[in-house]
Amino acid sequence: MKYFMIEITYTAPIEKIDETLKFHREFLQTGYDQNILLLSGPQNPRSGGIIIARAKTLDEIKAFFKNDPYQQRGQADYRFVEFSPVKHAKMVDSWIELD
Repeated sequence: MKYFMIEITYTAPIEKIDETLKFHREFLQTGYDQNILLLSGPQNPRSGGIIIARAKTLDEIKAFFKNDPYQQRGQADYRFVEFSPVKHAKMVDSWIELD
């Protein structure tokens, strides 16, 4: 399994982001239901968001985020950063699959 930090940067006015927020969060819930996502939330100041996710490949996680309403409406840019979680809190043992 590969692990990713996804940085979402808004490209639309915050009013448009707010109109889409409910649908974005419903989309994220599908990732939580599939055990793909671990954490998500807005940046401070509110210029975008950060997500911690996992997938078999970078292409797989990018394909998942193509369904994000922010991306479908052209309201945000996405940056995918793969990382290796060599240390983590015991509480996430069941989410992290160590090689």
